[in-house]
Amino acid sequence: MARTNSDKLPNEEETKQESISEQIAIDEKLLVAPNTEETAEIIVPMEEAVIEKTKEETSGWKPITELGRRVKSGEITDINYIFDKNLRIKEYQIVDTLLDNIEADLLLIGQSKGKFGGGSRKAFKQTQKKTQEGNKPKFATFSVIGNKNGFVGLGYGKAKETVPAREKSLRTSKINLIRIRRGCGSWQCGCKMPHSIPYQVEGKTGSCRIILRPAPKGTGLKVEKECQKILMLAGIKDVWSKTFGQTGSKINLIKACEMALKNLSSTKIQEKYSKDLGIATGNKVKE
Repeated sequence: MARTNSDKLPNEEETKQESISEQIAIDEKLLVAPNTEETAEIIVPMEEAVIEKTKEETSGWKPITELGRRVKSGEITDINYIFDKNLRIKEYQIVDTLLDNIEADLLLIGQSKGKFGGGSRKAFKQTQKKTQEGNKPKFATFSVIGNKNGFVGLGYGKAKETVPAREKSLRTSKINLIRIRRGCGSWQCGCKMPHSIPYQVEGKTGSCRIILRPAPKGTGLKVEKECQKILMLAGIKDVWSKTFGQTGSKINLIKACEMALKNLSSTKIQEKYSKDLGIATGNKVKE
């Protein structure tokens, strides 16, 4: 008896889903566990390719904005100048040129399938659109970059495959770079070193609301795991936090944390209090 198209579709969809799952597993090994022996053979050539690609993009960069041309010509050599003048970064190569010691990480916003809604957290969030031709999957990822010295950026990327989504999120995170204030705002410490935040801030996105409070030296980052990655790359070592709302929605929680960090720079402070709080802006300390 001849098989119809309806009999073939489930097998084709299962095979396609298995190949997608294998690709996600490989990408997560490359990104989340880069130092394991299991991934050493795969990672070494990929790391070299990424480094060579970054050098090629920076060397062959043809800026299209006035700010990019000034950075390329060497007129602007300090990234603090861009934030002091409230200039907008529209090319990610500007950050690659001016900011040193950049580190990147992926935030776990997805979840693998499991019984009764279980499953471990994943770096890629998969969604599907059902059409007459079949299921069309898309992958979203959230990346964070920083130099652990007052600069941090967050970016969201979505594409039909995992690698373009990751690259898009990394480019967006460099464009969304922000400079934050650090200090010692805890009355229990008073060391005047920029290890925490200078004062309490709050951020809200959707139903998620997060409050960040300064903590004394040695406390650590008492905050949700994904927010820990953001604060660590920003150069904050000690903080207390409190969250409200549907914090299981990781994307909203991450955006709320980003909003709280932006509020650190938007608040105006009198200069006579900046030295008492040990406030540091980027690589410079106000006196």
